[in-house]
Amino acid sequence: MQYKIEGTPLPVVICQLDRGECMMTEKGSMSWMTPNMRMETTSNGGIGKALGRMLAGESIFQNRYTAEGGEGMIAFASSFPGTILPVEITPDRPVIVQKSAFLAGVESVDISLFLQKKLDMEIFFQKRLGKGFFGGEGFIMQKLSGKGIVFVEIDGSTVEYDLAPGQQMIVDTGYLAMMDATCSMDITAVKGAKNMFFGGEGAFNTVITGPGKIVLQTMPVNSVAGALIPFMPSGN
Repeated sequence: MQYKIEGTPLPVVICQLDRGECMMTEKGSMSWMTPNMRMETTSNGGIGKALGRMLAGESIFQNRYTAEGGEGMIAFASSFPGTILPVEITPDRPVIVQKSAFLAGVESVDISLFLQKKLDMEIFFQKRLGKGFFGGEGFIMQKLSGKGIVFVEIDGSTVEYDLAPGQQMIVDTGYLAMMDATCSMDITAVKGAKNMFFGGEGAFNTVITGPGKIVLQTMPVNSVAGALIPFMPSGN
């Protein structure tokens, strides 16, 4: 499979598939394709994983697109101004991404091999309820593991850091797009009552601890929505 990512600020990834190769994607993610791409809707792992994807902000069913009779082409466009990031997943390097970040992934066309060695997209629950209650997007994330290429949607541009063991980064809620599964995440309260209530930065921060790579995004969709609220018609 070959691919190219084109366009800004609303990019699209265009994938060229050999005969028999397939792509897995969320419902409604396909933008255009050649006529020989066959679509099949599947729960991809049974009801349990389907419900897990729903909790992570994805649809219950996924679509499998397979190139038949020769080479095929399929394109997946971003749903928000930002970046499409290709990520190579290996058995020893699973990654954690924000919910709804998964755009598409490539897999084997053998259904038994697909079920056994598929690129698993699981819910990544943090260890403590407080992280979900105070961390917003940080509570329910997606774990991508297995083997193959996935394409991840990032809100805005990306900034990457490689954290050494024990090295930390404090991140405002929503700015964490992806991290290696070797990293850990915690929620801490902003110190000082004045800072907490009048600082305008919220009462809690997300603390990421290495080792591992983290990918931050510059324009979380929640922040954009909040900035637009004062300009929306009130209905009065």
